[in-house]
Amino acid sequence: MRTRSKWSPGPGIKVQSVVSNDDGDWVVSACGPSSGTCPDCQNQSRSRHGWSYRNLQDLPVQGKEVTVRLQLSRWRCTYRQCRRQTFTDHVPAIASPYGRRTTRVAEIIGLLGHSTGGRPGERLMRRLGMPISDDTILRHLKRNASRVDDEPAARIIGIDDWSWRKSWRYGTIIVDLERRKVMDILEDRSVASVARWLKRHPSIEVVSRDRCGLYAQAAREGAPQASQVADRFHLIQNLRLAIEEQMSLSGRATGRALLPNEDIETDHDDRALQEQALETPWRNQLRRAHRQSRKDVFETVHALSKEGLTCSDIARRTGYGRRSITKWLTFETPPDRRRGAIQPTSPLYFEAFLTQCWMDGNRRGRHLFHDIKRRGYTGSFSNLERLLATWRRAERPEADENKVDAAPARIGLSDKAPDDVPVRDPQTGHLISPIVAATLCMKPRGALNINQARKVDALKQGSRTFTVLRSFAMRFRGIFRGRTSAKLDQWIDDAIHSGLAFLARFARVLRRDIDAVCNAIDLHWSNGQAEGQINRLKTIKRAMYGRAGPELLRARMMPIKLTDLHAN
Repeated sequence: MRTRSKWSPGPGIKVQSVVSNDDGDWVVSACGPSSGTCPDCQNQSRSRHGWSYRNLQDLPVQGKEVTVRLQLSRWRCTYRQCRRQTFTDHVPAIASPYGRRTTRVAEIIGLLGHSTGGRPGERLMRRLGMPISDDTILRHLKRNASRVDDEPAARIIGIDDWSWRKSWRYGTIIVDLERRKVMDILEDRSVASVARWLKRHPSIEVVSRDRCGLYAQAAREGAPQASQVADRFHLIQNLRLAIEEQMSLSGRATGRALLPNEDIETDHDDRALQEQALETPWRNQLRRAHRQSRKDVFETVHALSKEGLTCSDIARRTGYGRRSITKWLTFETPPDRRRGAIQPTSPLYFEAFLTQCWMDGNRRGRHLFHDIKRRGYTGSFSNLERLLATWRRAERPEADENKVDAAPARIGLSDKAPDDVPVRDPQTGHLISPIVAATLCMKPRGALNINQARKVDALKQGSRTFTVLRSFAMRFRGIFRGRTSAKLDQWIDDAIHSGLAFLARFARVLRRDIDAVCNAIDLHWSNGQAEGQINRLKTIKRAMYGRAGPELLRARMMPIKLTDLHAN
């Protein structure tokens, strides 16, 4: 049996008895100090006015619950000039006022709740001999997270978005890049909320963000004194996507469902909206390349089937999925793709109303946006503007023709026809897809293995476009590796006049955010920490089955402070 002094919950507490109840749990009877100190005049008093009892949950013993029945005295203040007549013992080292458990139990609750959440924490605490409900654990977490942090102000932060529900609702996470911790979780992704947060933290000097214009605008409004840094990963990723789209002009090796010629337009939900867009030469060429690629795939599969090959043999020879080949063999012509019904997220859902307003002379985008909003439109203003832009261009075809005639001279591939035939893998004979080509285009020679180097050599021999794109990609990587932002302007000019439509578009967008891109080259800060914290947030959110609100997510994501756990 433990001595009575070891049953004491803290200093100044005298244990009177230790008994076991009918359930096998322990009850410790203890009393407070023999004198009290007035909180107003600091005069010590031994004149007892009365006493009260507090039942506190304490650490278990051999898996059994321990309850401390603590007797605290109420004292009289003997100093006549003091306005306080009586006062009660305060034991902050034992328990907080009105708390139902000792500080050491509260610390364990905070640690387990922060790490595991409500119900897992409840099950674990019950098994350890300290039963507590999941609601109490979560309430404890939220209360501690709501306290003001007294740490030094942040100077360098990273901002990124995360999804409550993908493609539907987003929030914002703000990370202190110097201290490597989450500063705050915002419920929405808007310029106003981020700008308000930045205004409350005037010490911020650097804001690292992705290339989203929303956070750029918020940083300009909320922290005009701060330097903005574009994320280097997203810059490289956007260039890779531009290269992929450019390589798609030479054909796409894909195992997707094949479409007939008259149905090949776009994979976007608002297909009808894109059909009304003004046709451009590179868009027509892209569609023709996709059409020919699908036709070649379909004919190849049927030709091999007529030779007597099984679906598995065809899959091994062509590199496409066996299930896709089995499906294609059931059709004599490429199958049609099902089109989804137009939803209120698309402005075409209100096409009749918009057409009538257009004919009546109401052609202001904002006015039409508010009108269809009242009728149930749930899409974005930019989606509506794309539709209205096609209608405006349709009314002035002469201006568009003059604009095409006045296009600046191109360099690179301006005097050469684009590549018409995709390149095949020299090892397997399969077509090299634009995704693989774009990935290899971004890799330096030293990072390639033997098979990848062979593919790069084949692409450079068979595609003039790939050769030019790889030259631009290596120059772009060299600018970031060498920390030489002065060379970026020349790279952008060369890319715009290269004759490659998607690369030129990437360069023009890059120029609009030139200051943040130059800071990304010159400074070593990036948004990698924010991306890592988002992965942690996703894990926590999914572990709670997506039912956690912003307050609870913030409590789980914020760094825990042991000094705050003692307050119940």
